Amino acid sequence: MEPTTGAPVDAVPRRVPVRQPRWQRLPSPGGTRDDGDDVFWAPIEEVHWDGTPLREETRKARRGSGPSARRARTRPGHPPDPLTGLAALVTLSLLAAFFAWVSAGPLWLAVGHSTAGSVAITSCSGGGLAQRCRGIFRAESGRFVAHGVRVSGVPAERTATGTVLPARMTGPQGSTAYADSGVGRHLRWLLGLLLVAGCAAGIARWTGATRLPDPRHRRWALAVALGGPLAITLGFLATAW
Repeated sequence: MEPTTGAPVDAVPRRVPVRQPRWQRLPSPGGTRDDGDDVFWAPIEEVHWDGTPLREETRKARRGSGPSARRARTRPGHPPDPLTGLAALVTLSLLAAFFAWVSAGPLWLAVGHSTAGSVAITSCSGGGLAQRCRGIFRAESGRFVAHGVRVSGVPAERTATGTVLPARMTGPQGSTAYADSGVGRHLRWLLGLLLVAGCAAGIARWTGATRLPDPRHRRWALAVALGGPLAITLGFLATAW
């Protein structure tokens, strides 16, 4: 028996030449093309033990039976551990609520729903991202006065008590006066909404909504995972009106 193929030794040729179509023939070693019986030796992986070429379906089946294909078939398609999914859902929902809360007011200001005025700083503590300032906001034309509002966007060199800064609020019921201007006023709501979208994508990923085998169930699960942070954001926008 032939040790590689298992066929009888006297039935296995050394290598069987396979005739190549005329348009695929290779030039002869001298550089000229011979129109005679040009042949080429097919790779051993593409022929049977007797030299006949493999069919295309057989080649695909062999390529699909390798280690990578077996790993793809055995890859689990079920959702992750329920405790992991629940923890991710709660954590990311809370983060989405926070980002939606800090983005609601700046978004209303960006679309023009605001009241201009000035704010007088009454107290400031901390610095950088930990800076906390309070003040008294007076709307233009004396429309309303808001005491003890949080003041956002106060420059580090203008935190002294009594400093007056131009600011805007969403309305008399607002709790924050925004003293920042230029690009900073848009970064607040843009970055916040991007982080909300990131939390929604994380919920869809870590709760297993993207890995449900049934397409209909997967679409519903994705709609719920993405719709939750969206509903939270709409709720905070309605509150900040």
